[in-house]
Amino acid sequence: MKKFFKRYRSFLIVLALLLLITLINKKIGFKAFDIATFSMKEMLLVIPPVFILLGLLDIWVPRETMIKFMGEGSGLKGVLLSILLGSAAAGPLYGAFPVAAVFMKKGVKFMNILIFLGAWSTTKIPMFLFEMSSLGTSFATTRLLIDIPGIIIIAYLLSKSVSKDYVNKLYVNAENL
Repeated sequence: MKKFFKRYRSFLIVLALLLLITLINKKIGFKAFDIATFSMKEMLLVIPPVFILLGLLDIWVPRETMIKFMGEGSGLKGVLLSILLGSAAAGPLYGAFPVAAVFMKKGVKFMNILIFLGAWSTTKIPMFLFEMSSLGTSFATTRLLIDIPGIIIIAYLLSKSVSKDYVNKLYVNAENL
């Protein structure tokens, strides 16, 4: 029982706060509950397909292939593939983290994982098309041309500033998932 409370401590605290808010102000409490319920439904619709695709990626793509195309010696090919995979992805950013964990299991270079996460959050193709139709081609193209080098620079700086020991611990943790 103690393990249960420790594991779900954050959830239970938020639930208690939600109940307290509802006791103080029912309108705000019910609105918060509606938002939380909507978010939970949205997550439940996104996460299962992501995990199915991850299972297929884990089984169908050999580790050696991932290392060849996105591992330590991949160079520009790995960077471009990371940007392409992140840009073509669908779904909210929280869907990218399980993919990143599988990439770690497969031996993808840390910098390429960071680029993938940056591309997923910033350069999605549907978002680019929406921006082109809503804000104009020049704005959308300019934003994309600024974002891509920015993602690469940030990923490079982060990969150089994080210690090798810490990165190795991340890879070990990903293996244990």
